Amino acid sequence: MKAALAALLHVLALFFGLGFVADGHAQPAYPPVPTTRILAIGTVQAGSDPTVLRAILPSEVRETVALYLDGRIDQWFSLQDRTGVAFILNMTSIDAAREMLENLPLGRARLMRFELIPLGPLNPLRQLQGMQQGQ
Repeated sequence: MKAALAALLHVLALFFGLGFVADGHAQPAYPPVPTTRILAIGTVQAGSDPTVLRAILPSEVRETVALYLDGRIDQWFSLQDRTGVAFILNMTSIDAAREMLENLPLGRARLMRFELIPLGPLNPLRQLQGMQQGQ
């Protein structure tokens, strides 16, 4: 049973891009991939005044549409579990993304906070036959 669990953990670790050294600590098994997009998850700050939010919302929407039309926002979604948005940004710099989002009206008013997550190619695909470096 213990051997089967160890084998399963090893397979999962390979899929998720982790290797294990003798001391049991996870180590990256693949070279890093470049950041190609940024996932930005924006949530309204708790305790925000709904009247203030409604007053700012028209300018927030206009400026967000402008970013979409400029190609900086690739996709946008509403969050289903709370008040907020998710953007897939055509950006590679977390700092540039943070600056851009903080300059939107809700960001300037400090009413929306963004979690920024760098995205890149799915590294475990390197495990596919013929995809290892040097082949």
